[in-house]
Amino acid sequence: MKAIVHTGPRSIEIREREKAVPDDGEVLVRVHSAGLCGSDAHAYTYEEGYKWIPLPRIMGHEYSGEVVDIGDNVTEFSVGDSVVEEPIHDCGSCFQCKNGQPNVCQNFEITGMHNDGAYAEYTTVNPRDLHRIPDDMALGQASVTEPLSIATRAVFDRSNVTPGDTVLVEGPGPIGILVATVADSMGANVLVSGLGKDTAYRLPLAEQLGMDTVNVERTDFSELVDEKTDGIGFDVVFDTTGHQSGVEMAVEHVRKGGQVVVVGLPGAPSELFMTPVVRGEIDLNTSYGSTWRNFEQAIRLLSSGEIDAERIIDRSFSVDEPAAAFDAFLASETCKPVFSFSDL
Repeated sequence: MKAIVHTGPRSIEIREREKAVPDDGEVLVRVHSAGLCGSDAHAYTYEEGYKWIPLPRIMGHEYSGEVVDIGDNVTEFSVGDSVVEEPIHDCGSCFQCKNGQPNVCQNFEITGMHNDGAYAEYTTVNPRDLHRIPDDMALGQASVTEPLSIATRAVFDRSNVTPGDTVLVEGPGPIGILVATVADSMGANVLVSGLGKDTAYRLPLAEQLGMDTVNVERTDFSELVDEKTDGIGFDVVFDTTGHQSGVEMAVEHVRKGGQVVVVGLPGAPSELFMTPVVRGEIDLNTSYGSTWRNFEQAIRLLSSGEIDAERIIDRSFSVDEPAAAFDAFLASETCKPVFSFSDL
């Protein structure tokens, strides 16, 4: 089978691997579509925090596909089922798992990092990590279920967003765009902020999805915040930038008594001054990963058409030239590249 294999810093190759074979407790999935996300891009550059990944490694953890074979002990799924995988696998036995917090499991494993992933024609999966996709949902659209589940957790579970709230989403990357669309679907008034590099593709994408945007490098942002919020500040700010300055900016522009939800993973320590946070009684929260319930919420949003997956997905990159997708992503020239394995 054809696979996209990570071989070193900014080095990936197309290799032929033996077709995966399920054991008695696994299913074999024929991959249809597989997306590229920020963690894939960080792994691709092999930056600090990702050097533990053993190479070579078949990448990929956001995908949709069809069950084509099942192990002898599998009863939950059948050949022909359309599925997506929860790629962060919890151990089920640590304190967090038993305490109903499997998304922060102490002993988690991630598909495409701890073990070979879904940038391949076939992959084997434990049924406990799969979700069935409704017949009325296209497999290509279902490939964004995993990142959308992160957004549903951030908005539905970890934030206080209600209809009519003013919401700022910092960072128009894939998670930022999806957080913004989920908040927008609830009836919030959403503004998406980005940098100059985002004006070519990512901010226009947010505008096409019906949200206001701002390039903070070319705008007096404090003046715009006053205009958008009547001088009060945003009710909720989501920081999806992955930069240490994001939470500092969020605290500056959220209202007193408002909420900041940090979703991105800053790569360096923040110098956040806590006095305004305390005096303003600002709720500073975080959101990481997702749960089974968040996946089901994401599937329902996609199935109902509340999230315009087709507009978000970029299918212009070929499986045969994957480096082009990674380089374009890192340059903010695309937002959600998705590789199609269905035509191989």
